[in-house]
Amino acid sequence: MNFFKKNHKLVDQNEKSEKKPHKHDANLQKNTMLYFQVGLILCLLTSYELLELQFKTSKTSINDDLAYEDTTSFIESPTFKIEQVKEPDPEPVQKKIITSVIKEVPDDTTIKDNLNDIITEPEPTLEPGIDPGDIFIEDIPEDIPVPVNFVQNVPIYPGCERHSSNDKRKKCMSDKITKLVSKKFNNEIAGELGLNGKQRIQVQFKIDKSGNVTDIKARAAHPGLEREAIKVVNKIPHMIPGKQNDKNVGVIYNLPITLQVQN
Repeated sequence: MNFFKKNHKLVDQNEKSEKKPHKHDANLQKNTMLYFQVGLILCLLTSYELLELQFKTSKTSINDDLAYEDTTSFIESPTFKIEQVKEPDPEPVQKKIITSVIKEVPDDTTIKDNLNDIITEPEPTLEPGIDPGDIFIEDIPEDIPVPVNFVQNVPIYPGCERHSSNDKRKKCMSDKITKLVSKKFNNEIAGELGLNGKQRIQVQFKIDKSGNVTDIKARAAHPGLEREAIKVVNKIPHMIPGKQNDKNVGVIYNLPITLQVQN
């Protein structure tokens, strides 16, 4: 009986000892957490130090005192020896002394002038003569027409007398002729001839020394247009003739005519 009581007491003591926590166990748990934190801090510090660590680079120095061995091979060029040829010494030139004897001549002796015998003039060789009557000189005609842009005084169209300058008279004449052609030209002739589009007619005529329109020439794509242009230019009235050096001259005038045929 006593044995069982003792065992029961031991069991109760064990249960009490298990239920009561020991301070040593709590300290161990706290120390473990502390050690972990310290270790983590040490690892971080070590990593930081490694990142900040400066590595020294070793520089390789080249010793200038080392001897340089030149391995370049050269080909020696052949040497030519040129022997100088000795020229023979020139022979000494012997000077010839010419002695002339001067004869005395009396003062009354006449000296003949032989220059005519020394200097001879060549005789001119004459070709067969040309008779002046055989030479024909063509007279330059005085009625050569002058272009209207180069004549000194342009012809004066009726109604342009009031203008004093040459340029104004020329412009007045051009305006009057253009107005006459626009009024008198048959604008339907191109359509009647079966032509289409833009038609150009180049007309040239001369205002002679009397002031009349002559030598009318026309060029166009169709002969019918040329005939119509000549017919219209013939209607230009008599003008005061142009002058060059205060003389009446013929004057050449160019007149372009353009027709636009619309279907």
